[in-house]
Amino acid sequence: MRRMRGLLLFVSGLVAGIFIMQPGAAPQEKVAGLRLNHVGMNVKNFDESMNFYTKTMGFREAFSFKDKEGKPTLTYLQINRDTFLELALAAADHPVGFTHAGIWADDLKTTVTTLRQHGVMLDDPRIGSSKAPLTNVIDPNGLRLELLEFAPDSLQRKAIDAWK
Repeated sequence: MRRMRGLLLFVSGLVAGIFIMQPGAAPQEKVAGLRLNHVGMNVKNFDESMNFYTKTMGFREAFSFKDKEGKPTLTYLQINRDTFLELALAAADHPVGFTHAGIWADDLKTTVTTLRQHGVMLDDPRIGSSKAPLTNVIDPNGLRLELLEFAPDSLQRKAIDAWK
């Protein structure tokens, strides 16, 4: 009799737990076709950082943008086939540290539409300096997410396709 009560209590608790936890355990709808592609950082010494990331860490330079004097203003370093580190020189209005996470979208237009349906405010995509369509999203913590799609003529796509 005691075992029956214990078993009945256990089964009742199990059933109650299943019904209580069901809404919280339901899978969240996610935006399809997204993956982390790069992290952006502002660095205090560009040459020192390039030396560290290329010579010490072994990342290779995928592409760079330079100012009128030929000094790099932004460089993409390729960590593996489709993951990059974006370095830019820090300045008074751009302090040293994390600047953004780059999220690669298979279909940027669809991603933007889906995010807007979820109440996210974001600009219409534009073509960035790397020839990739992109837009930005600010998360609840104030962190910037750069959403990109890599068209065939984008510098990221060319680096990815050239990876060996």
